[in-house]
Amino acid sequence: MQLTYVVYQFTPMQSAHKITRRGAPLEVLLSVRVAVVVEVIYEHEIPKLYTVIGVGNKGMDPALKLTVLLILLGLVSMPVNPSPTKKDFGQCERIVRKWSHSSLAQEVKEDKNKLQDLLFFLHVPRTGGRTYFHCLLKKLYAGFSECPRSYDKLRFDPSKTKCRLLATHDDYSMMSKLPREKTSVVTVLRNPIDRVFSTYEFSVEVAARFLVHPNLTSATEMTKRIRAKNKGVSTLDIWPWKYLVPWMREDLFTRRDARRKKGLRDLKGNDSYNMEEVVMPLQQFLNEPLTWDIVHNGATFQVAGLTNNSYSAEAHDVRHCVQKFKILGEHVLQVAKRRLDNMLYVGLTENHRESAKMFGNVVGAQVISKVVASNSSMEDPSKDKSEENPSLSDSEPDSNYHQNSTSDQKATENTYNENVQGSKENMTVEKLMEDYEVCIASLRKSQSHRRTNSLKRISPAKFSKEARLLVPEAVLQQIKSLNDLDLELYKYAEAIFAKQSEDTDKLEGLESMFSDSYSSITLWQALFLVVSVVFLLFFLLFVNARRTTSKVKI
Repeated sequence: MQLTYVVYQFTPMQSAHKITRRGAPLEVLLSVRVAVVVEVIYEHEIPKLYTVIGVGNKGMDPALKLTVLLILLGLVSMPVNPSPTKKDFGQCERIVRKWSHSSLAQEVKEDKNKLQDLLFFLHVPRTGGRTYFHCLLKKLYAGFSECPRSYDKLRFDPSKTKCRLLATHDDYSMMSKLPREKTSVVTVLRNPIDRVFSTYEFSVEVAARFLVHPNLTSATEMTKRIRAKNKGVSTLDIWPWKYLVPWMREDLFTRRDARRKKGLRDLKGNDSYNMEEVVMPLQQFLNEPLTWDIVHNGATFQVAGLTNNSYSAEAHDVRHCVQKFKILGEHVLQVAKRRLDNMLYVGLTENHRESAKMFGNVVGAQVISKVVASNSSMEDPSKDKSEENPSLSDSEPDSNYHQNSTSDQKATENTYNENVQGSKENMTVEKLMEDYEVCIASLRKSQSHRRTNSLKRISPAKFSKEARLLVPEAVLQQIKSLNDLDLELYKYAEAIFAKQSEDTDKLEGLESMFSDSYSSITLWQALFLVVSVVFLLFFLLFVNARRTTSKVKI
């Protein structure tokens, strides 16, 4: 008797007809084989893997085939003890509601518009946060005011007394490590569809830099050796790239090896997001378990504090209950909305210039008056430069093992040095915005150069806004469906942004009115006003003298 073992993999919310590389569709499997789910495997922070064993019927004796069929049917009818991680709806509802009530009870802000002692920049990946960090925050805060190793959770030390700025990809659960009443939170959100595209593209871009190596083993070993010597923080240390990049790197090497075996060299194609011979297609990326767990609705889970990088003990169960029962997502969404309400500032990637200007008025003005002033009186502690500049390669890979050019690295270092120098000068909101324009131009130039060099290694695939237009509507609709919570949260953030913008415009209008009223006074008007005041004083003195003289005569 010949037995055939088939593994069928899908996530709890995916339909059963999805085809994977490990086996046939479940409908097909059931049509040609007797199949039964015999085991449920759950790996740490990866969606459920269902193992399906099928019995092949090719060349099998009919009597033996009937016997096996009866045995398997008996197995199906036997009660199966559920896995500890397999929650029914009732359990999940209780878990999610309990977490939601507890989280909402903690969200009480007496004065959310006032900058507290510590500023926590909750950096949602692929929202332009690196621009905020290098072109705004590092202009305002001196190096010694930044929390050590901000983007590397394993090295973060919240007990540092002079720590005033924390910028990190960690989710909102980081607040459990911080003095909540003395911490202000800011964040930036992006249109969920664009954020998913950008996450896919950046994962491929960084992974492609390793293709200079002859094989995956060489790339992995070289990375380990250099990272052991390097004290800085690289992309491979940072969530979520420490999961996405190695996974995509392995996939790129597998596809390159397959092309070489087939002798494929000159590849052509119009749809850069569906070149299976070169890179993982976008639609496959959307359906992969790792993407389900990290990318889809990632902004909502990050603001809610429920990522697979969370400090919260309940995060794992709550997140997977919401992924399994979509209706429970409303509870998570309400918590995320409340947390946005209580933030000092919420920006939008799509309105980056307006957002930067508002950041300067809402956050920058308070930092300038409070933090920079206090920094000037603080003694700069002597420390290692690598500690003072913890995020030099936070959002971009280290040049040594990601093949960044020397000029790119120097440009980044120059930008950092200019930022530190700027924080020691007398900063104003106007100067901050002027420096921002110069800084963002430099960053975009270096990012474009790195991106171009990386994508050359996966030619003819070219990621761009124009290439996105060729993606089928069905794929775009799938992205929307898989990121429904993020779409709702983004709409809410747009409303918050509009309200912040309106308040800022009113304040600027009042300041402008007073400024205009004073500036409209001419020199002759000012002279007339001075003469009038002097005349009034003399008149009062004269009247007072006459009264004194009259009293003496009497």
